[in-house]
Amino acid sequence: MRGSFLMKSASEPRSGFATRFLDAGIETAELIDTVDGSIAVVGHRKAHAGAPTVLLYSHYDVQPPGERTLWSSEPFELTDRDDRWYGRGAADCKGNLVMHLLALRALGDDLDVGITVVSEGSEEMGTGGLEDLVETRPELFASDIIVIADTGNATVGQPTVTTSLRGIANVIVRIDTLEGEVHSGMYGGPAPDAVAALIQLLSTLRDEHGNTVVDGLATDQRWDGIEYESARFRADAGVLDGVDLAGSASVADAVWARPALTVLGIDCPPVVGSAAAISPTASARLNLRVPPGIDAQDAQDALVAHLEAHVPWNARIVVEREATGSPFRAKTDGPGYAALGDALAEAFGKPVSSAGQGGSIPLCNALAQTFPKAEIILMGVEEPQCRIHAPNESVDPREIENLAVAEALFLQRLGRSDR
Repeated sequence: MRGSFLMKSASEPRSGFATRFLDAGIETAELIDTVDGSIAVVGHRKAHAGAPTVLLYSHYDVQPPGERTLWSSEPFELTDRDDRWYGRGAADCKGNLVMHLLALRALGDDLDVGITVVSEGSEEMGTGGLEDLVETRPELFASDIIVIADTGNATVGQPTVTTSLRGIANVIVRIDTLEGEVHSGMYGGPAPDAVAALIQLLSTLRDEHGNTVVDGLATDQRWDGIEYESARFRADAGVLDGVDLAGSASVADAVWARPALTVLGIDCPPVVGSAAAISPTASARLNLRVPPGIDAQDAQDALVAHLEAHVPWNARIVVEREATGSPFRAKTDGPGYAALGDALAEAFGKPVSSAGQGGSIPLCNALAQTFPKAEIILMGVEEPQCRIHAPNESVDPREIENLAVAEALFLQRLGRSDR
């Protein structure tokens, strides 16, 4: 039953989601068109007098499957293998939708808190449809506690809440050095090679240890939550045997507390078909992840200034800015966090840990700005073995089950605490 829903919902009409929420006890549900062309499913169940309202969020859209030959089974056919469920979206984020539904179904009418359910279709596109809806129709989302189910546990069976997210500050840099291609035999040496200039420029963004370095950008912050052991990180990231990790910081500091610069792509002549010519132009798209405590716009300004200051040979440089996304840090001292911590510990039989996430969820900042008094909690089924966005994405059904139990306990106790 649960497995069937997990994959059928990848292609079924959005009205199917509304129906499932209604069947789980939500009183009203509607499909709402957003500005980016996606459809949001929003449902409500009224709170009893004096009880809080809890928003339960997840998204139904998924990443493309990519190269299908890299999958061990069909990406859109749920496959039960080695005690895991495989398929695109199994963890990101259909497993979290199942978690919400199981919790609501388990409670039925034994629920005093108000419930708002939100499932969107633009999260993976990053085009901001739901964020715009929060701004234009905030009454749809008004809640005391917001549960964002789009993260996960530090490892299978270890209950974890995500308390920080890095923001983003991307740019595209282009280097121009010549009017056009010239022969490498006749002009190679003094002729400024745009590809070489770009390589030299990009090398200034890492020190000799592999740490990200950007002039004017703090890079020494520390993470104060759960540690991320380097051996587990190597396995989670698929680092090849014998290859060192980049940087001298701890893994937790590096992925959750410090800026990180990644070269996403380079435009230059390809190896196959390349000529004996010096390139006149080259460009790269750079991804700068920005931790809490650093303003994303300030970080982008620092990156642009660094690139312009370090370009070699007085080469012409143009830096195109992309939209920035702010980092997020949760407030963890409210009653919602306390109640959820107890529920997670009971469901998993272990104390709760806190972790960061290197990725960005712009919706968190949109909700925090619109509802500054609301507690925002991030959790979910996406532990490292899930390989979200990669071939052979999977989910451990025990994570769905335990988290659904925890969420049901959490919602039930929140309501009773106000009686």
